[in-house]
Amino acid sequence: MNAGMSPLDQTRVETLLRGEKADLERSIRGTRSELEAVLEARADGSADDEHDPEGSTLSSDWSRLQGLRSSFAARLAETEEAIARLDAGTYGRCVSCGREIAAARLEARPVAALCIDCARELQG
Repeated sequence: MNAGMSPLDQTRVETLLRGEKADLERSIRGTRSELEAVLEARADGSADDEHDPEGSTLSSDWSRLQGLRSSFAARLAETEEAIARLDAGTYGRCVSCGREIAAARLEARPVAALCIDCARELQG
């Protein structure tokens, strides 16, 4: 069993993490579709959006969507790592020092891999 977790807590966390994973995968697919649409519009050659004073440009749409996709991918990786720790029985333990991660931290950030001390040290 994972650090300080009852089977009910573990089931709740697993459901939450797997739901988050599914949501992120959907978001990545949606962003990919939007990026493909922007790419098609850019390839069209007749899309002169650079001179539209009221709309966003294809370039800015591309940049925004690339940023979203990168953010979703990073969050997905964190979520998958948390699920792997849950499956391995190490969820709730700091991957750096091995101490138990505070329940309040895990409640606020279920994908947390570091205790608050190690996270502060890393940012420091």
